[in-house]
Amino acid sequence: MFAVIKTGGKQYRVAANDLLKIEKVEANVGDIVEIGHVLAHGEGENVTFGAPFVDGAVVTAEVVEQGKNRTVIAFKKRRRQNSRRKIGHRQLLTTVRISEILLGGAKPAKKAAAKAEAKAEVAADAASKEAKAKKDAPKEEAKAETAAAPLFKAPKGEPDDLTVIKGIGPVAAKDLNEQGIITFAQLAKLTEKDVAKIDENMPFSADQIKDWREQAKELAKK
Repeated sequence: MFAVIKTGGKQYRVAANDLLKIEKVEANVGDIVEIGHVLAHGEGENVTFGAPFVDGAVVTAEVVEQGKNRTVIAFKKRRRQNSRRKIGHRQLLTTVRISEILLGGAKPAKKAAAKAEAKAEVAADAASKEAKAKKDAPKEEAKAETAAAPLFKAPKGEPDDLTVIKGIGPVAAKDLNEQGIITFAQLAKLTEKDVAKIDENMPFSADQIKDWREQAKELAKK
C-alpha cells in the first residue's frame, strides 16, 4: 500500500518503511508523528483520491534525525548600478521513517521502527554524499579559480592613480585594479571588445569606459 501525503508545502508518495526527508517537524528523535494530510492512497491500480484530503486517513512516521539541508546562495547584481546582494539560506530538515498508513480512523500502534537500522541508513547516505563531495571538490575548486581570475593581466611596474580620471572614485579604481587594470596606458589601449567585456562583467557602462579611455589617452602622454 502507498499514500500521497502533503507536508511543508510539498507532496510525497510514501509506503511503509520508506526513509524520507521533509521540512522540519517539531519532535525529538524516536518520536512518532502523525501526518493527517493524505491526498490519496491505494494498492496497485486501486487508488482512492481525497477532495482534497482522504477522510480518516493518517500516515504515521518515526523521527530518525533532525538536520539541515545544504546552503543555497541567492546572488543578485544590477548592471551599471554598482549594486550586489548575496543571501544564504539553509533549510531545516527532519528525516523520518514511514511507520503505518492508517485508514478509516484507525489508531496508530505507537511502535517505533528499529532505530539502529534507520541510523545506519542515514549514516550510509551521509557517507555517500561526503564521498561524492570529495570527488567533485577538485572540479569545484577549478571552477572557482576560473571565476575568480581577473579580466585582464596587470603589467609589471608601479600602478597609476586611476582616481585622477574624472568619474573614477576610490571604489571604482579598486574594482578596476582587481580586474588587472592599473595604469593609464592600459585604459587608453582598451579595444571595443575589451569595453564590451568590462560592460558585461563589471558595474560600469560602455559610455563610462569610453570616456575614461579618452581621458587616459591624454594622461598616458604625460
